[in-house]
Amino acid sequence: MAPAKTHQSQQSNAVHSLWTAYNQSTSSRLKTVDAFLVFLMLSGVIQFLYCVLITNYPFNAFLAGFASNVGQFVLTASLRAQVNPQNRSEFKDVSPERAFADFALGSIVLHFFVYNFLG
Repeated sequence: MAPAKTHQSQQSNAVHSLWTAYNQSTSSRLKTVDAFLVFLMLSGVIQFLYCVLITNYPFNAFLAGFASNVGQFVLTASLRAQVNPQNRSEFKDVSPERAFADFALGSIVLHFFVYNFLG
């Protein structure tokens, strides 16, 4: 029984060290973006479970809401990649302000199409 406990303690130590490193090395801006990404993921899971377990009527509303979540998640992940200082070599010509403007414009276009899909 001892090997299972040491394996569990190794996993908890790994998760604890990962969490500690994340809190120490990640800026508050990126933590805010990460929190929004977690919210979008949970919202998409809840919508999917509601559609599967309760009802999918009207199906257009489910598709529009789920597509909105997935699209917003992709746009936000792109924003996080562009704003992250560790990726500065990949995005030399993109300032954080430009990345946010692209994110805002993309979000407006995405939600315009989602609204039109609803009918």
